[in-house]
Parts: sequence; structure tokens; C-alpha cells
Amino acid sequence: MDIDDARRSALALPEVTERESWGQPAWFHRNLVGRMWDADRLTVRVEDDGERLALVEQLPSLYSTTDHHAGSNLVLIALDVVDAETLQAHLAESWWWAAPPVLRRRYPHLGPPDEG
Repeated sequence: MDIDDARRSALALPEVTERESWGQPAWFHRNLVGRMWDADRLTVRVEDDGERLALVEQLPSLYSTTDHHAGSNLVLIALDVVDAETLQAHLAESWWWAAPPVLRRRYPHLGPPDEG
């Protein structure tokens, strides 16, 4: 996967637009859905810091973090490792965690399995 795959997947989500954030391409509805951290890694939201740490521990070749993300619900995904289905699922879940309640109600199918 690459930035173009991330862009297509992010822009396919409801009400998402692209703009620059910290000098990198990023995708928002009102809040951040995803942002390129560098040329090879995409930042996405997960449920909480616990999930972020668990992902990094379970699959360090796919997920990583930085001191900047400590205590947050943001994790980095290696684009050269992730497959299309996982990338799309993470962006949809990231969209969900960033979405205000009105959008969550409008698009419940984008939420985590136990929520939508």
C-alpha cells in the first residue's frame, strides 16, 4: 500500500476532505481521521491508548508509535506491510472515533463491530 491507497480509502468515507497537517497530507471530516506521519506510515485513531499499545505489542512490524503519541489514541500503520482490507478497516474505525455523535448515528456501519 502507499499514500495513494490511503488517500482513496480515506476520501471514500463520508464527509472526509483532504488538507495538509504538519506538512503532510491529512484527511478530516471535522476532526482528524488519518494523516501521513512520513512517507511510509499513516497515523490513525484507535479506541484508546490501551488499544494503541496492544497493537504495537502484538504486531510491531505493522504498528508503531512515537513519544509524540504517548497517552493518545493514535497509532502508526506501516503502509508497506498493511493489506488493503486492514487499511480500509482502520480508516473506517478512525473515522468513527473522530466522528461527532450526529455522524455516528448517520453511519453506524462504520463503527467497531460491537458498536455498529
